[in-house]
Amino acid sequence: MRYLLIEDNQKLAGAIVERLQLDGHAVDHADRLDAASACMDVADYDLILLDIMLPDGDGRDFLQNQRRAAKRTPVIVITARSAVSDRISLLDLGADDYITKPFDFAELEARCRAVLRRQGGAADNQKTFEGTVLNLTTGELQFGESTTTLRNRELRLLEVFFAAPGQVFSKSHLIDRMFSFSDEASENAIEVYVARLRKRLEGSGARIETVRGLGYRMIPA
Repeated sequence: MRYLLIEDNQKLAGAIVERLQLDGHAVDHADRLDAASACMDVADYDLILLDIMLPDGDGRDFLQNQRRAAKRTPVIVITARSAVSDRISLLDLGADDYITKPFDFAELEARCRAVLRRQGGAADNQKTFEGTVLNLTTGELQFGESTTTLRNRELRLLEVFFAAPGQVFSKSHLIDRMFSFSDEASENAIEVYVARLRKRLEGSGARIETVRGLGYRMIPA
């Protein structure tokens, strides 16, 4: 997943970015609303984490403008306001969830997973294709009697394929999904991760096929 974090508290932002990156996610950080808008002009995000009070405006106005423009990227609001009326207001403005400061990072991760599940229409953290099961929480790949624990970026790349079997993904699209602006990424990196996943999938009912000149797709083995 690729996240956009909009938070002006540098210490908190750094901790959130580090935690999410440990899970294999790509995270871009903006400390102002204008910087966030610039990020959204050039990248697609799976989830936005939005602080309310920012140096150049109110996060609630940003959220409201997103929804008025029919932009449906899920938003979790990070707020210090705990009053019921404030939380109701955020949900009415179009927030998909909220978390109040101070919070435990494990709770933030769980809320992110829950929002993304709802967005994808899934009831749990497992995806299945041709008898091959990908557990997004544990990072385990299971088929037959085999259980393998994936590394973080292996998990996130395979998650892209499991979300849309048969769809062709270009290398540039996969780079966009897996790496943030601050990461050094290349098409060679994608080739390396695809090669690793092919080995992980050996003996399963799924395989990653190269579509010459276009990219990769997951198909039945």
